[in-house]
Amino acid sequence: MDCHISQRRLPGSIAVISILVGLLLLLQVTPPAKAVEVLSAQELASHCALVKTEPEGVDAQYCIRYIQGFIDGAVATDVNVMLNAETGADSGETFSQRAKRTRAPSRADQHRAAQLAGFCLGEPLPLREVVDVVVADLQTLDANEVKDGSAMEVVYASLQQHYPCDS
Repeated sequence: MDCHISQRRLPGSIAVISILVGLLLLLQVTPPAKAVEVLSAQELASHCALVKTEPEGVDAQYCIRYIQGFIDGAVATDVNVMLNAETGADSGETFSQRAKRTRAPSRADQHRAAQLAGFCLGEPLPLREVVDVVVADLQTLDANEVKDGSAMEVVYASLQQHYPCDS
């Protein structure tokens, strides 16, 4: 039995192959994706230096919103992380049970989670009061601490120091 493969090419197949080869070459020369750049404590301190003199300015608002975002992120994640750790991944709960547990955490859950984070912001506590405390800490850091530290480490340490949880 004589078998042979047809050498007939479909119109445009060379163009498709050329495009694919070009894309593969392009992927090889592009740099790998990088993680989100960490904001340095020094950069945050430079923005926060203007909170008292120009509170409505761009730099001051950047500082205020960074600190607010840090706090909001902690509040949003701490409870769910704690509840997930307590429940465990293999608990066998249904989707609706998990939804009930994670969608409406109680005040007691929020307080327990805050204690795990190491800082508790009482209610009501004006954001500006917290910002002023963190900014004061940023201003007192020596040059080496600010140069080498990340903004999130400084903000976290400040919150832990000034807003400890009462047992």
